[in-house]
Amino acid sequence: MKRIHLISLICSALALMAVAACISNDIPLPRTHANFQQFKVEGRIREAAIDSINRTITVYLGESVDIHNVNVEAYSITPGAEVADADFSAPIDLSSPLRVNLRLYQDWQWTISAVQTIERSMRLSGQVGSPFIDAVGHRVFAYVSKSVPITDVLVEEIKLDAEGSTMVPDLNGQRVDFTIPVEVEVTTHGKSVPWTIVVQQTTASVTTVRVDAWTNVAWIYGQAEVGKNNGIEYRKAGSEDWIRATADQLTVDGGSFYACIPHLEAETDYQARAYSDDDLGAILDFTTGSAVQVPNANFDSWWLDGKVWNPCGQDDEQYWDSGNKGATTLGNSNTYPTEDSPSGLGYAACLETKFVGIGVLGKLAAGNIFTGRYVRTDGTNGVLAFGRPFTQRPTGLRGKLKYKTAPIDNTSSGFEQLAGQPDTAIVWTALIDCDEPFEIRTNPKNRQLFDRNGSYVVAYGDVQFGYDVPGYITFEIRYDYKATNRVPKYIIITASASKYGDYFTGGSGAILQLDDFELLYDY
Repeated sequence: MKRIHLISLICSALALMAVAACISNDIPLPRTHANFQQFKVEGRIREAAIDSINRTITVYLGESVDIHNVNVEAYSITPGAEVADADFSAPIDLSSPLRVNLRLYQDWQWTISAVQTIERSMRLSGQVGSPFIDAVGHRVFAYVSKSVPITDVLVEEIKLDAEGSTMVPDLNGQRVDFTIPVEVEVTTHGKSVPWTIVVQQTTASVTTVRVDAWTNVAWIYGQAEVGKNNGIEYRKAGSEDWIRATADQLTVDGGSFYACIPHLEAETDYQARAYSDDDLGAILDFTTGSAVQVPNANFDSWWLDGKVWNPCGQDDEQYWDSGNKGATTLGNSNTYPTEDSPSGLGYAACLETKFVGIGVLGKLAAGNIFTGRYVRTDGTNGVLAFGRPFTQRPTGLRGKLKYKTAPIDNTSSGFEQLAGQPDTAIVWTALIDCDEPFEIRTNPKNRQLFDRNGSYVVAYGDVQFGYDVPGYITFEIRYDYKATNRVPKYIIITASASKYGDYFTGGSGAILQLDDFELLYDY
């Protein structure tokens, strides 16, 4: 039977090639887009984000880089294309978006932008709260206590641009009269910019700024005068007793401070306020969120639709999906249920990396599973929609896994050095605030993959295993939030038996088994 099946596959492949040979050549060829495939600049802090659909490149620069003179270390474009109107052998100016045309039968306009994070700060004696530093308008606003003479304010420290910049006059360590706005000139990499500094007195001794209420955790922010006994206290609504945040729960940055309060009850009303010595800020009411869990987190529900295994019941609304719809165009499902579960009851998810197809007529398919849906197959590549609607803020993800690695026997361009090394399994999760699920495209011609540092990311975390895990272990991923006040719109949980499966790089025979996922909501 196996021999008959193999002969059938070979005959089918030969028939397809024969049909292809008979097609007349009068059909217009599809347009080949001219794309950047790689773009590296000197002084980068992480790799550039390349969006081939919107034709944009975002580079991330370190603080010391002169944004007006950025050196391009390396780039690659679609074979046959050329850069029509830019010289990357000389430094480029990324202080504003740079538009570049790639030429391949026609011109394709790309936009190259830079993101550069510069730490700016100012600390005054008697300062209340943190200063507002407007890097675009080149202005600084700050408050000092009413007990500080506005004509004699000590500037303890001030830094308005990158390391190595100079300020004239230099206010560091100086006593300054802020009766009127003070003008300074800041010079960085030979370019001078005027800044305006405004300092005012305030009668507010302490302010409760805001509360970011999660499910079992709340982040409470306050402002007060530097050097005083500043802190946060909270209570359940209706209680007479206030609970003060402990020192290990409190973070102080000059006149600004916040407390991370764990172990709160879900869906419960609380109150919070800031204090400074004997002074109290306004009371803010807040309500904690819900401890929502994702459906089919134990992977017990499956149904087989032809050759495609779906990680849900036949009549259930599908929450999880896999690349099976793509893999089964050339073979069988490589994500499927297994009775080898941690408890021996129900099922676990089995993700297997394997080469699907015959000889060169196929490619590596990494076993994978994710929250979202498989949208369509693009040739032998997949288009996926990552994410399901979600607005809570968990602290982490827990689950169980076992893994059998395999030597990497399939690589794509740029990953040849991994050949022969053990494959690596990855489980990663993210909260995003895009207006729709994030689209993944694996086709190199218009590839778009998830960027953990993208502006759309609210929180991210992962675990990786590049070695055998012969028995089930419990893993935990902690979400790393960019800000405590951003509310996600979608949750992505995804796993793959091959970390670089998106690049068709991995080891045939690598198998990752997963079970019992649980979102965590407390620290």
